[in-house]
Amino acid sequence: MNCSLCGSYTVRFTEIHNRVYHQCNNCGGISLDPSYYLNDKEEKERYEIHNNDVNDLGYQNFVSPIVNAITENYNQEHYGLDFGSGTGPVITTMLQKKGYQVNTYDPFFDPNSKALEQTYDYIACCEVMEHFHNPNKEFSLLYSLLKENGTLYCKTNVYNDSIDFDTWWYKNDPTHVFFYTGETLHWIKSKFNFSEISFSKKLISFKR
Repeated sequence: MNCSLCGSYTVRFTEIHNRVYHQCNNCGGISLDPSYYLNDKEEKERYEIHNNDVNDLGYQNFVSPIVNAITENYNQEHYGLDFGSGTGPVITTMLQKKGYQVNTYDPFFDPNSKALEQTYDYIACCEVMEHFHNPNKEFSLLYSLLKENGTLYCKTNVYNDSIDFDTWWYKNDPTHVFFYTGETLHWIKSKFNFSEISFSKKLISFKR
């Protein structure tokens, strides 16, 4: 199969729990074979069981790297987007309590198409990019939604060779279909013409 991010040829990476994964020779991304994707109904039902309570302190702490980065680099005069805001838009709630102006968009729970008709100073994309069935299309969209010098803040678990993929808990969620390596993130920076990238265990940021 061809890579859903860069379109290059992939090789079989592993098969675990009767699910086949491929790795791209070009961008290094690891993808679940599309034959194992959930349909839209199944995917939405899976998200609905997530306990995304905006008042949960653990959940707030989990998203705090993105919230802190936004408040350190942007102010209440800037406009932001919470892309993939889910059933409980905690990032939006935390920022709005500080007086920030934030739109939300989620294809399942807030399909607000008007939010995709303007540009933003910053975009939050927390635990979303691993769900992309078509990451090339989604990153192209995210880049187009950023103003010049805007920042895309992402959070996902990045795979590296020190991780045993077969026992890696992160791949067990059936809605997680694409996994990124450091090489993949740099490929995204280059392909979509982001000017800067930085990433750590807690935060990935792309600067337009």
